[in-house]
Amino acid sequence: MIGDVECYTADQIQLITFEEHVRARPAMYFRVGKDSPELPTEVLQQVVWDALHHGAGVHGRISVEIGSDLSFTVEDARHRSAVEQGRPVPGFFGSLLDKGRWAPAAAAALSVRTVVEVWLDGRGFRQELAGATPVGAWEEFGTSRLSGTRTTFHLDPSYCGPDEAIARSLLPDELHGHECDALPSPVTFTIRDLRAETKNSAGK
Repeated sequence: MIGDVECYTADQIQLITFEEHVRARPAMYFRVGKDSPELPTEVLQQVVWDALHHGAGVHGRISVEIGSDLSFTVEDARHRSAVEQGRPVPGFFGSLLDKGRWAPAAAAALSVRTVVEVWLDGRGFRQELAGATPVGAWEEFGTSRLSGTRTTFHLDPSYCGPDEAIARSLLPDELHGHECDALPSPVTFTIRDLRAETKNSAGK
């Protein structure tokens, strides 16, 4: 101790990766802790906020699909923040996750599998991640889309508690946030919950 200041040696300083930090302190990214039953819904909400907000009160066009209790897809039309010669500049950990958008990267850190698709002027790029780390190089494919990103997250069931799940019957304003009601762009996006469709089909 020097006065009231505690000193640390180099041996006492532990460096952890971004993924390790997200998994150790999820509340810093998603407002609730690991043991909260609301964690999967909060992860979805943060990814939706990221996709929807383009700054200056402008809300972009997005869609949301919930595939299961712990999986979801968010699609938006935002332009890539960094492009070089018609190709995405590598983002988080050399992946297709845009470095200008932290929420998808944090959500990927809590996922066992993430699939990212990026569209740039008729060129598509697809990559699979394990956690936030690329499984391999991205693949290119043709598309008519001019710009946008579609990302599918499969949250880690061993990290989430056995009773944790994305909330059912979600409405857009529940994911978007009431604090944005006064902004000039309206909240307009769809939520397709495949769990509800499966239940209705099974009940026929």
